[in-house]
Amino acid sequence: MDDFCHVQYGTRVVRKRDQGSTYPVYGGGGATFAMDIFNREDRVIISRFGMSEWCTRFVPGRFFLNDSGLTLSPRNPRELLPQYLDMWALAMNDEIYALGKGAAQKNLDASAFRSLRLSHPADISEQQRIVLLLDEAFVGVATAKANAEKNLRYARALFASHLQSVFSQRGEGWVERRIGDACTLKSGTSVGAALERSIGELPYLKVADMTHAGNEVEIVSSSRFLNRGDVRRNAIFPPGTTVFPKRGGSIMTNKKRLTAVPICADLNIMGVIPGEGLLPRFLYFYFLNVDMRQLGGGSSIPQINNYDIAPLAISAPESVDVQADIVRELQHLSADTQLLGSIYQRKLDALEELKKSLLHQAFSGGL
Repeated sequence: MDDFCHVQYGTRVVRKRDQGSTYPVYGGGGATFAMDIFNREDRVIISRFGMSEWCTRFVPGRFFLNDSGLTLSPRNPRELLPQYLDMWALAMNDEIYALGKGAAQKNLDASAFRSLRLSHPADISEQQRIVLLLDEAFVGVATAKANAEKNLRYARALFASHLQSVFSQRGEGWVERRIGDACTLKSGTSVGAALERSIGELPYLKVADMTHAGNEVEIVSSSRFLNRGDVRRNAIFPPGTTVFPKRGGSIMTNKKRLTAVPICADLNIMGVIPGEGLLPRFLYFYFLNVDMRQLGGGSSIPQINNYDIAPLAISAPESVDVQADIVRELQHLSADTQLLGSIYQRKLDALEELKKSLLHQAFSGGL
């Protein structure tokens, strides 16, 4: 590759000093902030530092590339088309990622990167033909992805809209109480690493275990366990507790879960245990409708405490049978939403695989 290309690194910038409002700043990943000058336009960028599995990407329009990324330019544009070189870089994404070194953070091995093998048709018109074919195909893929993503957002918005209507349009026989009166609020506990087990009686839940995948209800997934004798009884969350992160950026995501079995949780997790006359799943769906962004206080690190949750007003039918009917309806709609979401996600995955396949064919003589 080094025989054919110039490797051009981005320029180091500092948000506090250089921030503007016009052109996005890219490095090894997505856009971070904006500046009022640009140094690249319509280019494929390659990650140098903090590499992820998606370490190559095409950025349309004008942008500023910082020193966490690089671009490639042909030494002789009459021998190698810049657009062909960009397509080749996208096709080599997995090979480039494999050149990353480091455990906690992968950084590109520049020497090995410059030694990658690059072949191309000697005829510049053949390079142009391949680029045109890929451009046309990628436009179709991008349109299909946009439609699938739109449908995925619509399915989730439909469930959220119905959920909101359930808790805003109260029927006859509903009563309103403070969460602090209707429930028990409990924070997680600190447990020494020496007590953690690979197997055990109690799952020990951390925020990292609470991945978001639609509106799934129950969670027990954890790679850490504790023995009951190693924790205080009042530190255990019983089945039917709604749990969610209480600190940091995770507050802003929909990481709310309903425990299926007794668990212990770390200090960054809060649990709300329903009191008498309140079904656990009804409470869970209530919290799905709560916007945590309105509760998280603090400046740089948002945080939720018991006193943020306790004043919240929950309205619920006095009859647990009516609550159960509402829960069944919401569960059916949630299941339908998850099914649609999985269908659209499979479409997105298939489209991404199609794009990889087209790139592979193009640079192995298959187009």
